[in-house]
Amino acid sequence: MDVEVAFIGVPVSEVPTARDFYERFFGRPADVVVHENEEMWRLSDAAWLYVVVDPGRAGRALAMLSVADLDATLTELAGRGIRPDKLEEYPGRARKATMLDPDGNSVAVGQIPA
Repeated sequence: MDVEVAFIGVPVSEVPTARDFYERFFGRPADVVVHENEEMWRLSDAAWLYVVVDPGRAGRALAMLSVADLDATLTELAGRGIRPDKLEEYPGRARKATMLDPDGNSVAVGQIPA
């Protein structure tokens, strides 16, 4: 399998509430507004996160984003009013901070040592 692009789908109850959280999380508006029930943020050349109205599945997503500097990322997020709901450390392997969006979807950022 040769994957060219990855999409992370996050089901939400409603876009306006999700939009507020994800705009603060990413520090910018969505890159693409597909329609009134779906918006997309480009994370890298080959990765996107999208929120889509799907009340029956809302709150069940798990997303993990790897960052180069977790401390700097957490400082940046705090400046936008986003604080981790959970911090985890796996000595010598990884550190991870998990935030929950308004529906309870888990969006984590982590740092894996070189």
